[in-house]
Amino acid sequence: MTSNMAALRSVSLRLSRISRCSNRIIVCRRNLSEQTSSDESDKEGENERRTHFGFESIAEGDKTGKVHEVFSNVASKYDVMNDAMSLGVHRLWKDQFMQVLDPLPGTRLLDVAGGTGDIAFRFVKWMKYKQQQKQKASEGSEFRLNPLESDEPGSATDFPSAEDYLYREDQKDATDSDDKKDSKVVVCDINQDMLEVGKKRAKKRGLENDLTWVTGNAEELPFPDNSFDAYTIAFGIRNVTHIEKALCEAYRVLTPGGRFLCLEFSQVDNPLISSVYDLYSFQVIPVLGELIASDWKSYQYLVESIRNFPRQDDFVQMIQAAGFRMVTYNNLTYGVAAIHSGFKI
Repeated sequence: MTSNMAALRSVSLRLSRISRCSNRIIVCRRNLSEQTSSDESDKEGENERRTHFGFESIAEGDKTGKVHEVFSNVASKYDVMNDAMSLGVHRLWKDQFMQVLDPLPGTRLLDVAGGTGDIAFRFVKWMKYKQQQKQKASEGSEFRLNPLESDEPGSATDFPSAEDYLYREDQKDATDSDDKKDSKVVVCDINQDMLEVGKKRAKKRGLENDLTWVTGNAEELPFPDNSFDAYTIAFGIRNVTHIEKALCEAYRVLTPGGRFLCLEFSQVDNPLISSVYDLYSFQVIPVLGELIASDWKSYQYLVESIRNFPRQDDFVQMIQAAGFRMVTYNNLTYGVAAIHSGFKI
């Protein structure tokens, strides 16, 4: 009897141990299953991160490359593209854009996505005009901008890296006194082909020594905090994958009191004008792109990208969310384009 009881206890202990081990295995398997499910969910979430490329839905990681390809294709015809999309009015919009900025002598400007130099050239002319007015101490002169000229072919140019640019600025800051620093403009663009076009145009205008050209992404600007007094971006921010990141970067590189200014195609509220504009945009502009540049798809994307850009009031909220204050906008040509302004305060 005693031996039977001992045998039963032994069996019971073994069963208990087996049960505990079984429970541990079940728990481990459950945790592993949950972890695997979580990992798969994360991967699915990453795979589901989509963004728009025109009206096409693509993976976020693909947009930068696709936009780069578009602007490489249209770089040599960039002015023609803007003329086609705005019926030539973009030149007047850019003039007004610079008048709104109204930079003071000594202003340090960063022009992002400005590879062909349209805004930078106007800035240089504006500052030279003010300097001439100051020297002559004359009154009543009216400031006028010369029309943009056509481009000429030229040799390829290597643009400075961010490290080269920052080194030159450190050397310059070491020799310049704070009260005698000149105005400067840095053109930053992610696309080398666009920068190449801008460099050639600057040389033709005799402005090659007045501008600095740097390759960089608007979402990760290669400049220190508080580096510039003004940040401009014209017809570029709608092509950025993460607009909110570009806005935060603009805020970061501006000095306290610095100004953010954006010129971009926007939304037309007038139903009649909107219907005519849509008809022209979707039926005419791609055809012109094919006829002028043998590139239907790039021009089709540019039209579609406008329709996906936030409305004026929504963009105001995005700018405010990045930290800017006193955010306002002015519609141009019934809202075909708009100038948004904000200050780092």
